[in-house]
Amino acid sequence: MIDGKAIQAARRDAHMSRVQLARAAGMSQRALAFIEQGQTRFSRFLPQIAKALGRKPSEFDPDWAAFDGGGGGGGEIAPDKPSEEIRRRLDEDYAFFAEKILRIRTKSGAIKPLVFNRAQSHVHAALEAQRQTLGRVRALILKGRQQGCSTYIGGRFYHRTSRGRGLRAFILTHEQRATQNLFEMVERFHLHCPGAERPATGAANCEELYFDRLDSGFKVGTAGTRGVGRSATIQLFHGSEVAFWPFAETHAAGVLQAVPNEAGTEIILESTANGIGNFFHRKWREAETGASEYVAIFVPWFWQEEYRVEGAALRLDTQEAEYAAQHALDAEQMAWRRLKIAELGDELLFKQEYPASAAEAFQMSGHDSFLPAMLLARARKAAHQASGPLVIGFDPAWKGEDRHAMAWRQGRRVTKVVTRRGLDTMEAAGWAKQVIDAERPAKFFIDVGGVGAGVFDRLREWGEPYASIIAAVNFGSSPIAPPPLDEHGRPSGGPLNRRAEMWMRSKEWLEDVAGAQIPDSDSLQADACGPTYRYDSNTRLVLESKESMRRRGCASPDEWDAVALTFAAPVSCAPANFHRRLVYRNAAIV
Repeated sequence: MIDGKAIQAARRDAHMSRVQLARAAGMSQRALAFIEQGQTRFSRFLPQIAKALGRKPSEFDPDWAAFDGGGGGGGEIAPDKPSEEIRRRLDEDYAFFAEKILRIRTKSGAIKPLVFNRAQSHVHAALEAQRQTLGRVRALILKGRQQGCSTYIGGRFYHRTSRGRGLRAFILTHEQRATQNLFEMVERFHLHCPGAERPATGAANCEELYFDRLDSGFKVGTAGTRGVGRSATIQLFHGSEVAFWPFAETHAAGVLQAVPNEAGTEIILESTANGIGNFFHRKWREAETGASEYVAIFVPWFWQEEYRVEGAALRLDTQEAEYAAQHALDAEQMAWRRLKIAELGDELLFKQEYPASAAEAFQMSGHDSFLPAMLLARARKAAHQASGPLVIGFDPAWKGEDRHAMAWRQGRRVTKVVTRRGLDTMEAAGWAKQVIDAERPAKFFIDVGGVGAGVFDRLREWGEPYASIIAAVNFGSSPIAPPPLDEHGRPSGGPLNRRAEMWMRSKEWLEDVAGAQIPDSDSLQADACGPTYRYDSNTRLVLESKESMRRRGCASPDEWDAVALTFAAPVSCAPANFHRRLVYRNAAIV
Protein backbone atom coordinates (compact mmCIF):
# COMPACT_ATOMS: atom_id res chain seq x y z
CA MET A 1 0.00 0.00 0.00
CA ILE A 2 1.28 3.47 -0.90
CA ASP A 3 2.41 5.66 1.99
CA GLY A 4 0.85 8.97 0.93
CA LYS A 5 2.34 10.90 3.83
CA ALA A 6 5.84 9.75 2.85
CA ILE A 7 5.28 11.05 -0.69
CA GLN A 8 4.02 14.36 0.65
CA ALA A 9 7.05 14.69 2.94
CA ALA A 10 9.46 13.85 0.11
CA ARG A 11 7.78 16.40 -2.14
CA ARG A 12 8.20 19.11 0.48
CA ASP A 13 11.84 18.11 1.05
CA ALA A 14 12.35 18.50 -2.71
CA HIS A 15 10.71 21.96 -2.53
CA MET A 16 8.13 20.97 -5.13
CA SER A 17 4.52 21.99 -5.24
CA ARG A 18 1.78 19.44 -5.91
CA VAL A 19 1.29 20.96 -9.34
CA GLN A 20 5.00 20.58 -10.19
CA LEU A 21 5.18 16.96 -9.04
CA ALA A 22 1.98 16.01 -10.85
CA ARG A 23 3.32 17.54 -14.07
CA ALA A 24 6.69 15.76 -13.70
CA ALA A 25 4.94 12.41 -13.10
CA GLY A 26 2.51 12.90 -16.01
CA MET A 27 -0.60 12.71 -13.86
CA SER A 28 -3.37 15.01 -12.68
CA GLN A 29 -3.02 17.12 -9.57
CA ARG A 30 -6.25 15.62 -8.27
CA ALA A 31 -4.90 12.06 -8.58
CA LEU A 32 -1.74 13.07 -6.71
CA ALA A 33 -3.83 14.67 -3.97
CA PHE A 34 -5.75 11.41 -3.51
CA ILE A 35 -2.45 9.55 -3.12
CA GLU A 36 -1.06 11.97 -0.56
CA GLN A 37 -4.33 11.91 1.41
CA GLY A 38 -4.27 8.10 1.59
CA GLN A 39 -7.37 7.63 -0.58
CA THR A 40 -5.45 5.69 -3.27
CA ARG A 41 -3.79 2.44 -2.22
CA PHE A 42 -2.15 1.61 -5.55
CA SER A 43 -1.06 3.72 -8.52
CA ARG A 44 0.69 2.96 -11.77
CA PHE A 45 2.31 6.40 -11.51
CA LEU A 46 4.43 5.46 -8.49
CA PRO A 47 7.67 4.88 -10.49
CA GLN A 48 7.29 8.31 -12.16
CA ILE A 49 6.59 9.97 -8.80
CA ALA A 50 9.64 8.30 -7.24
CA LYS A 51 11.85 9.26 -10.20
CA ALA A 52 10.72 12.92 -10.03
CA LEU A 53 11.54 12.98 -6.30
CA GLY A 54 14.87 11.20 -6.73
CA ARG A 55 13.71 8.26 -4.66
CA LYS A 56 13.09 4.54 -5.11
CA PRO A 57 9.50 3.25 -5.48
CA SER A 58 9.98 0.90 -2.51
CA GLU A 59 10.43 3.91 -0.21
CA PHE A 60 6.74 4.65 -0.72
CA ASP A 61 5.45 1.06 -1.16
CA PRO A 62 7.52 -1.97 -0.02
CA ASP A 63 5.86 -4.15 -2.66
CA TRP A 64 7.90 -2.28 -5.26
CA ALA A 65 11.28 -3.43 -3.94
CA ALA A 66 11.79 -5.77 -6.90
CA PHE A 67 11.42 -2.85 -9.29
CA ASP A 68 13.81 -0.35 -7.78
CA GLY A 69 16.25 -1.04 -10.60
CA GLY A 70 14.22 1.13 -12.97
CA GLY A 71 12.26 0.50 -16.12
CA GLY A 72 9.16 -0.53 -14.18
CA GLY A 73 10.62 -3.99 -13.62
CA GLY A 74 10.11 -4.98 -17.24
CA GLY A 75 13.67 -6.12 -17.85
CA GLU A 76 13.49 -8.44 -14.80
CA ILE A 77 10.19 -10.00 -15.77
CA ALA A 78 10.77 -10.90 -19.43
CA PRO A 79 13.20 -10.07 -22.22
CA ASP A 80 12.68 -6.70 -23.87
CA LYS A 81 12.69 -8.40 -27.26
CA PRO A 82 11.29 -11.93 -26.96
CA SER A 83 11.76 -14.31 -29.86
CA GLU A 84 9.02 -14.82 -32.40
CA GLU A 85 8.28 -18.22 -30.90
CA ILE A 86 7.92 -16.74 -27.41
CA ARG A 87 5.85 -13.84 -28.75
CA ARG A 88 3.49 -16.26 -30.53
CA ARG A 89 3.06 -18.31 -27.39
CA LEU A 90 2.39 -15.18 -25.34
CA ASP A 91 -0.33 -14.29 -27.84
CA GLU A 92 -1.99 -17.71 -27.89
CA ASP A 93 -1.41 -19.25 -24.45
CA TYR A 94 -3.05 -17.34 -21.60
CA ALA A 95 -1.62 -19.63 -18.91
CA PHE A 96 1.90 -19.01 -20.23
CA PHE A 97 1.23 -15.25 -20.53
CA ALA A 98 -0.08 -15.14 -16.96
CA GLU A 99 2.98 -16.80 -15.49
CA LYS A 100 5.54 -14.84 -17.53
CA ILE A 101 3.90 -11.40 -17.72
CA LEU A 102 1.15 -10.84 -15.15
CA ARG A 103 1.84 -9.89 -11.54
CA ILE A 104 -0.64 -10.09 -8.68
CA ARG A 105 -0.69 -9.06 -5.06
CA THR A 106 -0.99 -12.24 -3.00
CA LYS A 107 -3.01 -12.57 0.21
CA SER A 108 0.23 -11.97 2.13
CA GLY A 109 0.74 -8.70 0.24
CA ALA A 110 3.69 -9.82 -1.93
CA ILE A 111 3.86 -9.18 -5.68
CA LYS A 112 4.23 -12.48 -7.51
CA PRO A 113 3.55 -14.04 -10.94
CA LEU A 114 0.04 -15.27 -11.68
CA VAL A 115 0.50 -19.04 -11.61
CA PHE A 116 -2.87 -20.77 -11.79
CA ASN A 117 -4.04 -22.57 -8.67
CA ARG A 118 -6.28 -25.63 -8.91
CA ALA A 119 -9.50 -23.61 -9.09
CA GLN A 120 -8.14 -21.31 -11.79
CA SER A 121 -6.82 -24.27 -13.79
CA HIS A 122 -10.24 -25.92 -13.62
CA VAL A 123 -12.00 -22.76 -14.79
CA HIS A 124 -9.44 -22.26 -17.55
CA ALA A 125 -9.91 -25.80 -18.88
CA ALA A 126 -13.70 -25.46 -18.90
CA LEU A 127 -13.68 -22.07 -20.67
CA GLU A 128 -11.16 -23.16 -23.28
CA ALA A 129 -13.14 -26.33 -23.99
CA GLN A 130 -16.29 -24.27 -24.56
CA ARG A 131 -14.43 -21.74 -26.71
CA GLN A 132 -13.13 -24.55 -28.91
CA THR A 133 -16.56 -26.09 -29.42
CA LEU A 134 -18.88 -23.07 -29.38
CA GLY A 135 -16.53 -20.40 -30.72
CA ARG A 136 -17.42 -18.08 -27.85
CA VAL A 137 -17.60 -18.24 -24.07
CA ARG A 138 -20.80 -18.14 -22.03
CA ALA A 139 -20.13 -19.31 -18.50
CA LEU A 140 -21.32 -19.16 -14.91
CA ILE A 141 -18.87 -19.81 -12.08
CA LEU A 142 -20.16 -20.77 -8.64
CA LYS A 143 -17.41 -20.71 -6.03
CA GLY A 144 -16.45 -19.96 -2.46
CA ARG A 145 -14.75 -16.90 -1.04
CA GLN A 146 -11.27 -15.83 -2.15
CA GLN A 147 -10.56 -18.59 -4.67
CA GLY A 148 -9.00 -16.43 -7.37
CA CYS A 149 -11.75 -16.54 -9.99
CA SER A 150 -11.99 -12.75 -10.41
CA THR A 151 -8.20 -12.58 -10.72
CA TYR A 152 -8.27 -15.28 -13.39
CA ILE A 153 -10.97 -13.48 -15.41
CA GLY A 154 -9.29 -10.07 -15.06
CA GLY A 155 -6.02 -11.52 -16.32
CA ARG A 156 -7.80 -13.36 -19.14
CA PHE A 157 -9.42 -10.16 -20.38
CA TYR A 158 -6.18 -8.16 -19.99
CA HIS A 159 -4.43 -10.80 -22.10
CA ARG A 160 -6.98 -10.43 -24.85
CA THR A 161 -7.37 -6.65 -24.84
CA SER A 162 -3.64 -5.95 -24.58
CA ARG A 163 -2.83 -8.22 -27.52
CA GLY A 164 -5.89 -7.88 -29.74
CA ARG A 165 -7.51 -5.06 -31.67
CA GLY A 166 -10.95 -3.59 -31.20
CA LEU A 167 -11.79 -5.49 -28.01
CA ARG A 168 -13.67 -3.77 -25.21
CA ALA A 169 -13.86 -5.46 -21.80
CA PHE A 170 -16.37 -4.40 -19.16
CA ILE A 171 -16.36 -5.40 -15.48
CA LEU A 172 -19.57 -4.99 -13.47
CA THR A 173 -19.43 -5.60 -9.71
CA HIS A 174 -21.97 -5.49 -6.89
CA GLU A 175 -20.44 -2.60 -4.94
CA GLN A 176 -18.11 0.35 -5.43
CA ARG A 177 -15.28 -1.03 -3.29
CA ALA A 178 -15.22 -4.25 -5.31
CA THR A 179 -15.19 -2.20 -8.52
CA GLN A 180 -12.16 -0.26 -7.29
CA ASN A 181 -10.34 -3.42 -6.19
CA LEU A 182 -10.82 -5.18 -9.53
CA PHE A 183 -9.73 -2.15 -11.52
CA GLU A 184 -6.64 -1.75 -9.35
CA MET A 185 -5.83 -5.36 -10.17
CA VAL A 186 -6.03 -4.59 -13.90
CA GLU A 187 -3.88 -1.50 -13.43
CA ARG A 188 -1.34 -3.66 -11.59
CA PHE A 189 -1.25 -6.05 -14.53
CA HIS A 190 -0.55 -3.13 -16.85
CA LEU A 191 1.99 -1.39 -14.66
CA HIS A 192 4.09 -4.52 -14.11
CA CYS A 193 3.88 -5.58 -17.73
CA PRO A 194 7.35 -5.50 -19.38
CA GLY A 195 7.93 -2.56 -21.68
CA ALA A 196 8.06 -4.70 -24.82
CA GLU A 197 4.69 -6.25 -23.98
CA ARG A 198 2.88 -3.23 -22.51
CA PRO A 199 0.50 -1.53 -24.97
CA ALA A 200 0.41 2.26 -25.14
CA THR A 201 -2.46 3.88 -23.29
CA GLY A 202 -4.70 6.77 -24.21
CA ALA A 203 -7.31 7.34 -21.51
CA ALA A 204 -6.26 6.07 -18.10
CA ASN A 205 -8.39 7.00 -15.11
CA CYS A 206 -10.20 5.38 -12.23
CA GLU A 207 -12.84 3.81 -14.49
CA GLU A 208 -11.11 3.18 -17.81
CA LEU A 209 -7.86 1.84 -19.22
CA TYR A 210 -7.77 2.43 -22.99
CA PHE A 211 -5.09 1.10 -25.35
CA ASP A 212 -5.38 3.70 -28.09
CA ARG A 213 -3.18 2.05 -30.72
CA LEU A 214 -5.15 -1.18 -30.42
CA ASP A 215 -8.54 0.49 -29.95
CA SER A 216 -9.04 -1.91 -27.03
CA GLY A 217 -9.39 -1.49 -23.30
CA PHE A 218 -11.16 -1.93 -19.99
CA LYS A 219 -14.06 -0.18 -18.31
CA VAL A 220 -15.62 -0.84 -14.93
CA GLY A 221 -18.99 -0.13 -13.38
CA THR A 222 -21.09 -0.82 -10.31
CA ALA A 223 -24.43 -2.60 -10.44
CA GLY A 224 -26.14 0.05 -8.33
CA THR A 225 -26.75 2.16 -11.45
CA ARG A 226 -29.61 0.76 -13.53
CA GLY A 227 -28.36 1.86 -16.95
CA VAL A 228 -24.66 1.06 -16.52
CA GLY A 229 -23.05 -0.30 -19.69
CA ARG A 230 -26.34 -0.27 -21.55
CA SER A 231 -25.36 1.82 -24.57
CA ALA A 232 -21.88 0.32 -25.06
CA THR A 233 -20.78 -2.42 -27.44
CA ILE A 234 -18.79 -4.98 -25.48
CA GLN A 235 -16.89 -8.06 -26.58
CA LEU A 236 -15.75 -9.27 -23.15
CA PHE A 237 -17.99 -9.04 -20.08
CA HIS A 238 -17.16 -10.02 -16.50
CA GLY A 239 -20.02 -9.97 -14.01
CA SER A 240 -18.64 -10.20 -10.47
CA GLU A 241 -20.71 -11.42 -7.48
CA VAL A 242 -23.79 -11.49 -9.68
CA ALA A 243 -25.97 -13.01 -6.96
CA PHE A 244 -25.58 -9.74 -5.02
CA TRP A 245 -26.41 -7.35 -7.89
CA PRO A 246 -29.25 -4.93 -7.22
CA PHE A 247 -31.42 -4.56 -10.33
CA ALA A 248 -30.00 -7.82 -11.71
CA GLU A 249 -32.88 -8.31 -14.16
CA THR A 250 -32.40 -4.78 -15.49
CA HIS A 251 -28.69 -5.35 -16.03
CA ALA A 252 -29.41 -8.63 -17.79
CA ALA A 253 -31.71 -6.82 -20.18
CA GLY A 254 -29.11 -4.09 -20.70
CA VAL A 255 -25.42 -4.79 -20.41
CA LEU A 256 -25.64 -8.48 -21.30
CA GLN A 257 -27.44 -7.54 -24.49
CA ALA A 258 -24.54 -5.26 -25.36
CA VAL A 259 -22.39 -8.33 -26.05
CA PRO A 260 -23.04 -9.54 -29.63
CA ASN A 261 -23.58 -13.24 -30.21
CA GLU A 262 -20.41 -13.45 -32.28
CA ALA A 263 -17.36 -15.68 -32.31
CA GLY A 264 -14.67 -14.61 -29.86
CA THR A 265 -17.04 -12.80 -27.48
CA GLU A 266 -17.13 -13.81 -23.82
CA ILE A 267 -19.62 -13.44 -20.98
CA ILE A 268 -18.44 -14.79 -17.64
CA LEU A 269 -20.69 -14.41 -14.59
CA GLU A 270 -19.17 -15.46 -11.26
CA SER A 271 -20.49 -15.34 -7.72
CA THR A 272 -20.83 -16.97 -4.37
CA ALA A 273 -24.39 -18.07 -3.70
CA ASN A 274 -26.95 -15.73 -2.17
CA GLY A 275 -30.03 -17.86 -1.69
CA ILE A 276 -32.45 -19.21 -4.25
CA GLY A 277 -34.84 -17.62 -6.72
CA ASN A 278 -32.59 -14.70 -7.70
CA PHE A 279 -31.17 -14.02 -11.18
CA PHE A 280 -27.90 -15.88 -10.61
CA HIS A 281 -29.63 -18.93 -9.15
CA ARG A 282 -32.03 -19.13 -12.10
CA LYS A 283 -29.20 -18.75 -14.62
CA TRP A 284 -27.24 -21.46 -12.79
CA ARG A 285 -30.18 -23.89 -12.86
CA GLU A 286 -30.70 -23.21 -16.57
CA ALA A 287 -27.03 -23.92 -17.28
CA GLU A 288 -26.94 -26.93 -14.98
CA THR A 289 -29.92 -28.53 -16.71
CA GLY A 290 -28.80 -27.69 -20.24
CA ALA A 291 -31.53 -25.12 -20.85
CA SER A 292 -29.07 -22.45 -22.06
CA GLU A 293 -25.74 -22.24 -23.84
CA TYR A 294 -24.01 -21.22 -20.61
CA VAL A 295 -21.65 -23.75 -19.05
CA ALA A 296 -21.95 -24.22 -15.27
CA ILE A 297 -18.55 -24.35 -13.53
CA PHE A 298 -18.37 -25.16 -9.83
CA VAL A 299 -15.30 -24.67 -7.61
CA PRO A 300 -15.36 -26.33 -4.13
CA TRP A 301 -13.71 -24.60 -1.19
CA PHE A 302 -11.32 -27.44 -0.35
CA TRP A 303 -9.35 -26.95 -3.58
CA GLN A 304 -7.60 -23.99 -1.92
CA GLU A 305 -4.27 -25.13 -0.47
CA GLU A 306 -4.34 -22.38 2.15
CA TYR A 307 -7.71 -23.50 3.55
CA ARG A 308 -6.19 -25.74 6.20
CA VAL A 309 -4.68 -25.51 9.67
CA GLU A 310 -1.14 -26.84 9.47
CA GLY A 311 -0.33 -29.60 11.94
CA ALA A 312 -3.88 -29.82 13.27
CA ALA A 313 -5.01 -33.03 14.90
CA LEU A 314 -8.61 -33.20 16.04
CA ARG A 315 -11.29 -35.73 16.84
CA LEU A 316 -14.21 -35.53 14.41
CA ASP A 317 -17.79 -36.06 15.46
CA THR A 318 -20.00 -38.42 13.44
CA GLN A 319 -21.30 -35.74 11.10
CA GLU A 320 -17.83 -34.28 10.51
CA ALA A 321 -16.39 -37.71 9.82
CA GLU A 322 -19.08 -38.39 7.22
CA TYR A 323 -18.48 -35.00 5.59
CA ALA A 324 -14.72 -35.62 5.51
CA ALA A 325 -15.20 -39.07 3.98
CA GLN A 326 -17.55 -37.79 1.29
CA HIS A 327 -15.10 -35.14 0.11
CA ALA A 328 -11.81 -36.91 0.95
CA LEU A 329 -10.70 -34.18 3.38
CA ASP A 330 -7.83 -34.49 5.83
CA ALA A 331 -7.65 -33.35 9.45
CA GLU A 332 -6.03 -30.01 8.58
CA GLN A 333 -8.84 -29.11 6.19
CA MET A 334 -11.51 -30.18 8.68
CA ALA A 335 -9.83 -28.09 11.37
CA TRP A 336 -10.02 -25.05 9.10
CA ARG A 337 -13.68 -25.81 8.38
CA ARG A 338 -14.47 -26.06 12.10
CA LEU A 339 -12.76 -22.76 12.82
CA LYS A 340 -14.55 -21.01 9.96
CA ILE A 341 -17.96 -22.31 11.07
CA ALA A 342 -17.25 -20.99 14.58
CA GLU A 343 -16.25 -17.64 13.07
CA LEU A 344 -19.40 -17.41 10.93
CA GLY A 345 -21.62 -18.75 13.70
CA ASP A 346 -23.76 -20.83 11.34
CA GLU A 347 -22.98 -24.06 9.48
CA LEU A 348 -25.55 -23.25 6.78
CA LEU A 349 -23.81 -19.92 6.19
CA PHE A 350 -20.51 -21.78 5.84
CA LYS A 351 -22.10 -24.00 3.18
CA GLN A 352 -23.22 -20.91 1.28
CA GLU A 353 -19.90 -19.07 1.59
CA TYR A 354 -17.65 -22.13 1.23
CA PRO A 355 -19.67 -24.81 -0.59
CA ALA A 356 -18.52 -28.36 -1.23
CA SER A 357 -21.11 -28.82 -4.00
CA ALA A 358 -23.35 -26.58 -6.08
CA ALA A 359 -26.49 -27.95 -4.46
CA GLU A 360 -25.03 -27.19 -1.01
CA ALA A 361 -24.21 -23.61 -2.02
CA PHE A 362 -27.84 -22.70 -2.62
CA GLN A 363 -29.14 -23.98 0.71
CA MET A 364 -30.35 -21.19 2.91
CA SER A 365 -31.38 -20.80 6.52
CA GLY A 366 -35.16 -20.97 6.67
CA HIS A 367 -35.38 -23.38 3.71
CA ASP A 368 -36.45 -26.70 5.24
CA SER A 369 -35.97 -29.29 2.53
CA PHE A 370 -37.96 -32.53 2.84
CA LEU A 371 -34.94 -34.52 1.69
CA PRO A 372 -31.87 -33.54 3.76
CA ALA A 373 -28.85 -32.62 1.68
CA MET A 374 -26.64 -35.02 3.64
CA LEU A 375 -28.72 -37.98 2.47
CA LEU A 376 -28.24 -36.97 -1.15
CA ALA A 377 -24.54 -36.25 -0.70
CA ARG A 378 -24.03 -39.69 0.85
CA ALA A 379 -25.92 -41.44 -1.97
CA ARG A 380 -23.87 -39.58 -4.59
CA LYS A 381 -20.66 -41.07 -3.21
CA ALA A 382 -22.01 -44.58 -2.53
CA ALA A 383 -21.35 -47.63 -4.73
CA HIS A 384 -23.97 -50.34 -5.20
CA GLN A 385 -24.56 -52.93 -7.88
CA ALA A 386 -27.72 -52.55 -9.94
CA SER A 387 -29.85 -55.59 -9.11
CA GLY A 388 -33.47 -56.59 -9.29
CA PRO A 389 -36.16 -55.45 -11.75
CA LEU A 390 -35.58 -52.34 -13.84
CA VAL A 391 -38.17 -49.69 -12.95
CA ILE A 392 -38.44 -46.45 -14.92
CA GLY A 393 -40.24 -43.30 -13.82
CA PHE A 394 -41.33 -40.73 -16.44
CA ASP A 395 -42.47 -37.24 -15.51
CA PRO A 396 -43.63 -35.50 -18.72
CA ALA A 397 -43.39 -31.71 -18.74
CA TRP A 398 -46.60 -29.73 -18.59
CA LYS A 399 -45.20 -26.20 -18.47
CA GLY A 400 -42.98 -24.52 -21.06
CA GLU A 401 -39.97 -24.24 -18.73
CA ASP A 402 -40.31 -27.73 -17.23
CA ARG A 403 -38.32 -30.73 -18.40
CA HIS A 404 -39.42 -34.18 -19.47
CA ALA A 405 -37.53 -36.29 -16.93
CA MET A 406 -36.92 -40.04 -16.94
CA ALA A 407 -35.21 -42.05 -14.19
CA TRP A 408 -33.89 -45.63 -14.23
CA ARG A 409 -33.69 -47.58 -10.94
CA GLN A 410 -32.66 -51.12 -10.10
CA GLY A 411 -32.83 -51.98 -6.43
CA ARG A 412 -30.42 -49.84 -4.39
CA ARG A 413 -29.19 -47.85 -7.37
CA VAL A 414 -30.61 -45.12 -9.59
CA THR A 415 -28.50 -45.77 -12.67
CA LYS A 416 -29.30 -42.60 -14.61
CA VAL A 417 -31.64 -39.66 -14.98
CA VAL A 418 -32.20 -38.07 -18.40
CA THR A 419 -34.10 -34.88 -19.22
CA ARG A 420 -35.34 -33.40 -22.48
CA ARG A 421 -37.08 -30.17 -23.40
CA GLY A 422 -39.47 -29.02 -26.07
CA LEU A 423 -41.22 -32.36 -26.72
CA ASP A 424 -44.90 -32.43 -27.59
CA THR A 425 -47.18 -35.27 -26.51
CA MET A 426 -46.44 -37.51 -29.48
CA GLU A 427 -42.68 -36.91 -29.26
CA ALA A 428 -42.75 -37.71 -25.53
CA ALA A 429 -44.68 -40.92 -26.24
CA GLY A 430 -42.18 -41.81 -28.96
CA TRP A 431 -39.28 -41.35 -26.56
CA ALA A 432 -40.98 -43.57 -23.98
CA LYS A 433 -41.60 -46.24 -26.63
CA GLN A 434 -37.95 -46.22 -27.70
CA VAL A 435 -36.82 -46.65 -24.09
CA ILE A 436 -39.25 -49.53 -23.47
CA ASP A 437 -38.13 -51.25 -26.69
CA ALA A 438 -34.46 -50.92 -25.78
CA GLU A 439 -34.54 -51.47 -22.01
CA ARG A 440 -37.52 -53.84 -21.48
CA PRO A 441 -38.27 -52.53 -17.96
CA ALA A 442 -40.40 -54.53 -15.55
CA LYS A 443 -42.54 -51.43 -15.02
CA PHE A 444 -42.74 -47.97 -16.55
CA PHE A 445 -44.58 -45.48 -14.31
CA ILE A 446 -45.96 -42.30 -15.91
CA ASP A 447 -47.34 -39.21 -14.19
CA VAL A 448 -50.67 -38.75 -15.99
CA GLY A 449 -51.30 -35.23 -14.74
CA GLY A 450 -51.25 -32.68 -17.60
CA VAL A 451 -49.80 -33.99 -20.88
CA GLY A 452 -48.82 -37.27 -19.22
CA ALA A 453 -52.33 -38.64 -19.81
CA GLY A 454 -51.86 -38.25 -23.56
CA VAL A 455 -48.49 -40.03 -23.41
CA PHE A 456 -50.03 -42.91 -21.44
CA ASP A 457 -53.01 -43.24 -23.80
CA ARG A 458 -50.78 -43.32 -26.88
CA LEU A 459 -48.56 -46.04 -25.42
CA ARG A 460 -51.62 -48.11 -24.46
CA GLU A 461 -52.97 -47.76 -28.02
CA TRP A 462 -49.81 -49.44 -29.31
CA GLY A 463 -50.84 -52.59 -27.46
CA GLU A 464 -48.42 -55.15 -26.09
CA PRO A 465 -45.88 -55.18 -24.61
CA TYR A 466 -46.46 -51.52 -23.75
CA ALA A 467 -49.95 -51.90 -22.31
CA SER A 468 -48.79 -54.35 -19.64
CA ILE A 469 -45.54 -52.51 -18.81
CA ILE A 470 -46.85 -48.97 -18.38
CA ALA A 471 -48.71 -47.83 -15.27
CA ALA A 472 -50.52 -44.54 -14.71
CA VAL A 473 -49.79 -42.48 -11.60
CA ASN A 474 -51.67 -39.32 -10.67
CA PHE A 475 -49.62 -37.12 -8.36
CA GLY A 476 -52.72 -35.50 -6.91
CA SER A 477 -54.67 -38.68 -6.19
CA SER A 478 -55.02 -40.32 -2.79
CA PRO A 479 -52.21 -42.50 -1.43
CA ILE A 480 -52.49 -46.21 -2.16
CA ALA A 481 -51.39 -47.23 1.33
CA PRO A 482 -54.03 -46.85 4.07
CA PRO A 483 -53.32 -44.02 6.51
CA PRO A 484 -51.93 -44.76 9.97
CA LEU A 485 -54.46 -44.80 12.81
CA ASP A 486 -54.19 -42.97 16.11
CA GLU A 487 -54.96 -44.51 19.49
CA HIS A 488 -58.68 -43.94 18.86
CA GLY A 489 -58.63 -45.74 15.52
CA ARG A 490 -58.93 -42.56 13.49
CA PRO A 491 -56.76 -41.79 10.43
CA SER A 492 -53.78 -39.65 11.44
CA GLY A 493 -50.54 -38.89 9.62
CA GLY A 494 -49.16 -40.33 6.43
CA PRO A 495 -48.89 -38.49 3.10
CA LEU A 496 -51.52 -36.15 1.71
CA ASN A 497 -51.37 -37.50 -1.85
CA ARG A 498 -49.55 -39.90 -4.18
CA ARG A 499 -46.70 -37.49 -4.87
CA ALA A 500 -45.97 -37.02 -1.16
CA GLU A 501 -46.27 -40.80 -0.69
CA MET A 502 -43.66 -41.53 -3.35
CA TRP A 503 -41.28 -38.88 -2.02
CA MET A 504 -41.67 -40.43 1.46
CA ARG A 505 -40.73 -43.82 0.03
CA SER A 506 -37.73 -42.36 -1.75
CA LYS A 507 -36.60 -40.81 1.55
CA GLU A 508 -36.96 -44.13 3.35
CA TRP A 509 -34.90 -45.73 0.57
CA LEU A 510 -32.15 -43.14 1.06
CA GLU A 511 -32.22 -43.59 4.85
CA ASP A 512 -32.10 -47.39 4.74
CA VAL A 513 -29.02 -48.84 6.42
CA ALA A 514 -28.39 -50.92 3.30
CA GLY A 515 -27.49 -47.69 1.52
CA ALA A 516 -28.46 -46.25 -1.86
CA GLN A 517 -26.65 -44.85 -4.88
CA ILE A 518 -27.72 -42.03 -7.18
CA PRO A 519 -25.88 -40.30 -10.04
CA ASP A 520 -23.24 -37.81 -8.88
CA SER A 521 -25.21 -34.84 -10.21
CA ASP A 522 -25.64 -31.37 -8.71
CA SER A 523 -28.77 -30.90 -10.80
CA LEU A 524 -30.38 -34.03 -9.36
CA GLN A 525 -29.51 -33.02 -5.79
CA ALA A 526 -30.82 -29.50 -6.37
CA ASP A 527 -34.16 -30.94 -7.50
CA ALA A 528 -34.28 -33.37 -4.59
CA CYS A 529 -33.60 -30.62 -2.04
CA GLY A 530 -35.89 -28.10 -3.71
CA PRO A 531 -39.36 -28.62 -2.19
CA THR A 532 -40.19 -27.61 1.35
CA TYR A 533 -42.87 -29.38 3.37
CA ARG A 534 -45.42 -28.96 6.13
CA TYR A 535 -48.13 -30.95 7.92
CA ASP A 536 -51.87 -30.30 7.72
CA SER A 537 -54.40 -30.43 10.58
CA ASN A 538 -54.53 -34.22 10.24
CA THR A 539 -50.70 -34.39 10.53
CA ARG A 540 -50.43 -35.51 6.91
CA LEU A 541 -47.27 -34.66 4.98
CA VAL A 542 -47.86 -31.86 2.47
CA LEU A 543 -45.04 -31.55 -0.05
CA GLU A 544 -44.55 -28.12 -1.61
CA SER A 545 -46.24 -27.91 -5.02
CA LYS A 546 -44.45 -27.07 -8.25
CA GLU A 547 -46.52 -23.90 -8.54
CA SER A 548 -45.39 -22.73 -5.10
CA MET A 549 -41.77 -23.40 -6.04
CA ARG A 550 -42.13 -21.32 -9.21
CA ARG A 551 -43.49 -18.43 -7.16
CA ARG A 552 -40.31 -18.64 -5.07
CA GLY A 553 -38.30 -18.46 -8.28
CA CYS A 554 -37.27 -22.14 -8.12
CA ALA A 555 -37.37 -24.64 -10.93
CA SER A 556 -39.72 -27.59 -10.90
CA PRO A 557 -37.99 -30.63 -9.30
CA ASP A 558 -38.56 -32.75 -12.40
CA GLU A 559 -35.55 -35.03 -11.98
CA TRP A 560 -36.43 -36.21 -8.48
CA ASP A 561 -40.12 -36.44 -9.38
CA ALA A 562 -39.02 -39.00 -11.99
CA VAL A 563 -36.97 -40.87 -9.35
CA ALA A 564 -39.93 -40.78 -6.94
CA LEU A 565 -42.14 -42.35 -9.60
CA THR A 566 -39.99 -45.50 -9.47
CA PHE A 567 -41.41 -45.98 -5.95
CA ALA A 568 -45.04 -45.75 -7.09
CA ALA A 569 -45.71 -49.43 -6.38
CA PRO A 570 -43.74 -52.57 -5.49
CA VAL A 571 -42.32 -54.31 -8.56
CA SER A 572 -40.96 -57.85 -8.68
CA CYS A 573 -39.37 -59.92 -11.42
CA ALA A 574 -41.49 -62.75 -12.77
CA PRO A 575 -39.56 -65.98 -13.42
CA ALA A 576 -38.46 -66.27 -17.03
CA ASN A 577 -40.57 -69.43 -17.53
CA PHE A 578 -43.56 -68.25 -15.51
CA HIS A 579 -45.92 -68.43 -18.51
CA ARG A 580 -44.79 -71.90 -19.70
CA ARG A 581 -47.48 -74.45 -20.32
CA LEU A 582 -47.78 -76.97 -17.51
CA VAL A 583 -47.54 -80.60 -18.66
CA TYR A 584 -48.56 -83.41 -16.31
CA ARG A 585 -47.27 -86.95 -16.56
CA ASN A 586 -49.78 -89.70 -17.17
CA ALA A 587 -50.42 -91.18 -13.81
CA ALA A 588 -53.02 -93.34 -12.22
CA ILE A 589 -54.51 -93.19 -8.79
CA VAL A 590 -54.00 -96.42 -6.91
